[in-house]
Amino acid sequence: MDCDKNCCGCEKTTARSAEEKKKLINRLSRIEGQIRGLRGMVERDAYCADILTQSAAAAAALNAFNREVLARHIGGCVVRDIRAGNEETVEELVGLVQKLMK
Repeated sequence: MDCDKNCCGCEKTTARSAEEKKKLINRLSRIEGQIRGLRGMVERDAYCADILTQSAAAAAALNAFNREVLARHIGGCVVRDIRAGNEETVEELVGLVQKLMK
């Protein structure tokens, strides 16, 4: 994985292998399916406890997705930037972790 700024320098990007993209997209597709299932449960007036159980499962799946992306970000982009002397990356990482912990 490699983090770069795009050609205009205003947005960062991260190069991912085809395999990594496929794994992340598959996870997101499963999460999307869980969310659609939740919507269907609401539309069918499903029992509150059942909806909450499914909602917790979807939240856990999204948290797992976030942990995977964060781990790859730390192992690639953050390590590279720190080695290059870019200390701003640490501040960015702290902000990301704070957002994820809300």
